[in-house]
Amino acid sequence: MHVSDEQLKKFIVDSGLVSRKDIEEAQTFSETHPGGLADALVSLGSLSEDDMRRMLAHILGIPFVSLEGEKINPDILALIPEPVARLHNIVAYKQSKEGLEVAMLDTNDLTAIDFIKKKVGGKILPRLTDTSSLKDVLLQYQKSLKDEFGEIIKDASKQIKVVDDQEEDADLKKLAEDVPVVKIVDTLLRHAVIQDASDIHIEPMENSLLIRYRIDGILHDAMELPRNVASGITARIKVLSRLKLDEKRLPQDGRFKIEADGEKVSFRVSVLPTYYGEKIVMRLLREGGGGFTLESLGFHGAGLERIHNATRQTTGMILVTGPTGSGKTTSLYTVLDILNTPKVNISTIEDPIEYQMPRVNQTQVRPDIGFTFVNGLRSLVRQDPDIIMVGEIRDTETASLAINAALTGHLVLSTLHTNSAAATIPRFIDMGAEPFLLVSTLRVIVGQRLVRRLCSEKEEYTLSAEEIKQLERQVDIEKVLNVLKEEDRIEKKATIETISFYRPKQTDECPDGYTSRVGIHEVLAVTPAIRDLIIKEATADEIEAAAKKEGMLSMVEDGIFKAAAGVTSIEEVLRVINE
Repeated sequence: MHVSDEQLKKFIVDSGLVSRKDIEEAQTFSETHPGGLADALVSLGSLSEDDMRRMLAHILGIPFVSLEGEKINPDILALIPEPVARLHNIVAYKQSKEGLEVAMLDTNDLTAIDFIKKKVGGKILPRLTDTSSLKDVLLQYQKSLKDEFGEIIKDASKQIKVVDDQEEDADLKKLAEDVPVVKIVDTLLRHAVIQDASDIHIEPMENSLLIRYRIDGILHDAMELPRNVASGITARIKVLSRLKLDEKRLPQDGRFKIEADGEKVSFRVSVLPTYYGEKIVMRLLREGGGGFTLESLGFHGAGLERIHNATRQTTGMILVTGPTGSGKTTSLYTVLDILNTPKVNISTIEDPIEYQMPRVNQTQVRPDIGFTFVNGLRSLVRQDPDIIMVGEIRDTETASLAINAALTGHLVLSTLHTNSAAATIPRFIDMGAEPFLLVSTLRVIVGQRLVRRLCSEKEEYTLSAEEIKQLERQVDIEKVLNVLKEEDRIEKKATIETISFYRPKQTDECPDGYTSRVGIHEVLAVTPAIRDLIIKEATADEIEAAAKKEGMLSMVEDGIFKAAAGVTSIEEVLRVINE
């Protein structure tokens, strides 16, 4: 079943969910982009993907189900194998006399429905659901890591021989191919993917090997292994990453790729010699990491509009700032995805290339052979690009080249390591950038952090007088309340004393009370008032104060906004901001 653009437009106009201006803009956008009106509305941020699914379900007369917090019968869940469920975004949740009810993100996925029909038999009843519901149900497939991994470790560790530092390269390669070692490493990688880890830490201790996963920004101990498996695991990961097996004195960096449960994942590997052996850290990079929308990343309101305004420019700079692991690259790729149309030539220079994007010319820097950001950027400018993405501005020369590219008819996207959006401008000046060039090129600067999302089951409460007093020391509460009311997140008469906040609630399905992460942002538009301050070489505090007067929510204020909206908790926001 298909909904035509005309049907969708009529329904939206009648419902008043989207303004006529946004609908007209989406129609114009759809003429030059693949997909119809629905895709255009989502891409431009007028509606979220889940809101669009609910709307389409209503138009088509297909039931919409929310499965957040629902415990599914394991026998019914098992009717669809986990790899199929993850690949096709479909889960079985209810068996009735009428047939098997399945929840999915796309009821037009006939391949998945036919497959399940052949496997299960009987009638299949498709229902639309949202991404958070699907994610909740997919988590129920998981077995305990220790239950599954423990047996493999117990058996495999007995079979792995102990090696010393003088082991020959050929012997190490043979050890890396031993079945027990391969089983341990494969299981470790697969569980990291299933648990949505962003990093794997393998740390040699005096008498053991510690495995830790970073999940939602927090490191968790996953397993402590016998010391004798360290050499085999290290050798196996080095073989996968094409690193030197016999080099144990110097750091090494590599990369490899696997497919787990229908998902392609790249691993960026760093090996560092330590006192007790070689420590390995692997960063997980999921391919096809694009496909996000700015709304799904946590942008909203005036900040979202400022970014969209900047993407409509043909010259200038859009910068995303924050510490390592704050989601800068994901935000940048999402903006790049909005800009990626057949009418423009996009080129990037990155270290590393984290996601592959169609129709984008992506280049990897190679400092070991002299191919740096500076050299790459000089070459890119000669490739007739309309849009340039520089993975990171690290030094004076890269900053100078990026500014000159923005001055000479290019839209430049990049990241910078600063603690706030306002601090980016003094940082540029410290790197030798002329203030009069910055005012001509800077369009918008995004500062961000990542906070953990609360699970669907959470504890509701209101703030005490003492808690309100403490919060007022860091946040302009009235300003946050006004934005909440403007965006219809709370009632117009609500006060800080009456609105609900939430704390994490631990359950079997959600042990920490949190699942996945979302961004908290500050979006600084370079307005005439900000330009005047840049020319005067004002401090970061002065620039931030001026931006707040013009309506910018600071990161902590955006965090409290999301806490009041039930997305995260106040404690989580303050933890991340004060780190």
